[in-house]
Amino acid sequence: MSNIILPANTLASGGLRVENALNFMGATNTSSRFQRTNSSSGSSTQATLSAWVKYQTNNTESVPIFMAPDSSGNNRLYINITSAQQFGGTFRYPDCDFSSTDSVKLRDPAAWYHIVAVINTNDATAADRLKIYVNNQRITLTFATGGGLGSGANIHFNTSGYKNIFGYNDVTNDGVTGLTDMYFSEVIKCDGQVLAPTDFAEYDDNGIWVPKTDLDTTLTFGTTGYYYNFADSADLGNDVSGNGNDASDVSNTTQSLDTPSNNFCTMNPRDNYYTGGTFTNGNTTVQMTNQPAHYTATFGVSTGKWYWEGKMSAGNNSAEYNIVGVAPNVTDQSGYAGALGATNHGVGLRGNGNVWYNEGTAETGWNSWNQGDIVMIALDLDNEKIFWGTNGTWGKSSDPVTGTNGFSISGKEGSKSSGFWFPAGCCREISQTNTFQWNFGNPQFTISSGNSDGNGYGNFEYAVPSGYYALNTKNLAEFG
Repeated sequence: MSNIILPANTLASGGLRVENALNFMGATNTSSRFQRTNSSSGSSTQATLSAWVKYQTNNTESVPIFMAPDSSGNNRLYINITSAQQFGGTFRYPDCDFSSTDSVKLRDPAAWYHIVAVINTNDATAADRLKIYVNNQRITLTFATGGGLGSGANIHFNTSGYKNIFGYNDVTNDGVTGLTDMYFSEVIKCDGQVLAPTDFAEYDDNGIWVPKTDLDTTLTFGTTGYYYNFADSADLGNDVSGNGNDASDVSNTTQSLDTPSNNFCTMNPRDNYYTGGTFTNGNTTVQMTNQPAHYTATFGVSTGKWYWEGKMSAGNNSAEYNIVGVAPNVTDQSGYAGALGATNHGVGLRGNGNVWYNEGTAETGWNSWNQGDIVMIALDLDNEKIFWGTNGTWGKSSDPVTGTNGFSISGKEGSKSSGFWFPAGCCREISQTNTFQWNFGNPQFTISSGNSDGNGYGNFEYAVPSGYYALNTKNLAEFG
């Protein structure tokens, strides 16, 4: 399996159609919330919901994307992504479970998916009373009873006192369950409207499915409708539809620069064959336990100049155990195991300041680093060099801008080269548990300053070297 991924729905031409998203960190922080309680009622039978999501794929239980329970939890309608990365859900009352029966699976950790749910219990065809679309493709649903939602049934999403919940279950009878880490963008409900995916998104000149602009003025939202674009970092639940239907609770979440218009690199939970890692914070944090193998990122590059940062936030402080660098292949199959650089596979800077490559050969004299330090990585593929620094100082008196004293990666690919290099990291000692946080320009660990690249993208602790860029799809389209 390759993780050289450029999701088709991210490469919109021109400026950014969508500038912000919400990083919902339910698995990382079980106090995370994103919901609204209706203060009035709208249509009881019709609604269209739309959201772009970037879904963390190592969940072990179903995760609701849209959920509407009453205060007691007896009545509810929810639409979820199952542990098998397909669609399913439940409607009560009358009871009606449903699930997808086609081959569509949401299992790409690098992709933004556009999910639309069209609900119309007035429709004469039972199977058409609930329609779910992903990137403008309708999903085939099988209904356990009645062939669809009940005729004229109350759909709950527009009923006074009912909640609209995103990313988890929250009902009185069951408590809060299904919390996960995922990104939300452009979350919209049109009360009383039966719409299509093309009302929210469109194909651009390159045939790419992208968000439409000016939706606050082109859509009719109805009494309980809303539009959350997450543009106000101080008020992430602000409703920009004009209805003033702000979210009742958006807590323990953060604003994200990773959006359907500019998709940022993360670490890849699908590349987890050997590491046994736990991926959280929208796949920017990885905890590894009892495995010496390395893991890689979702984007691989073969040309250009790229910058990112990393930080070990918890674990063993012994410098020799922690390695960050680049690898030429993913480790999801037999023969790709081993610590980064310890086998003939990739290069990495150990915490003791030694660079490992070609089956454990060491180059000494680089900066050492430890828990709490921020490691800077600059990868120059035009000249086949990599540079490491710590806490604002480049190691070995190197300079990524001039190319001085960079470590040559030429010939370090080993026998399993893909032609691409992936950001990578590992904990080489099998008896240790370490947690590493990555910042590819969409930071999930606290930084004290804000630095973007020459294109104005990303948010880094330290200045991005001139000519180097954040790993996102806008920059990849230009330089990758």
